[in-house]
Amino acid sequence: METNDPARLDDMLCFAVYSTGLAFNRLYKRLLDQLGLTYPQYIAILALAQKDGQSVSELGDQLFLESNTLTPLIKRLEAAGLVSRRRDSADERVVRVDLTERGRALLADLQCVPEEVAKAAGITLDQLHAMQDGLAALRTNLRAGE
Repeated sequence: METNDPARLDDMLCFAVYSTGLAFNRLYKRLLDQLGLTYPQYIAILALAQKDGQSVSELGDQLFLESNTLTPLIKRLEAAGLVSRRRDSADERVVRVDLTERGRALLADLQCVPEEVAKAAGITLDQLHAMQDGLAALRTNLRAGE
């Protein structure tokens, strides 16, 4: 059988990314279940830790999530006491999201997640970051072609 056959699943980059994503989902579920978070909630908290007070629109753009997915996610985080929502004082149509003290306290528990991911993958944090950089560049290039 010919190798690098574009019709073979194992030879398709898109399938490797897809199936790796599924493996990541299983790993993150195991890691985050202990903290009572889903993966989308986890990345929302990390995004707010980088820049608190983002509008729902900004947060959605950063996380590649549509508002119909993001709004219920934010409401669940708010019900858990991890974030608060408020109307922007300059434009009442804009809703801003902030981490609460409880949300900030959770960040300490989340610090071990990247190390656990690297450990599960059998690679170093530097290797993990190099892969992330490559995939981010690939994503940027693919989105530019849309």
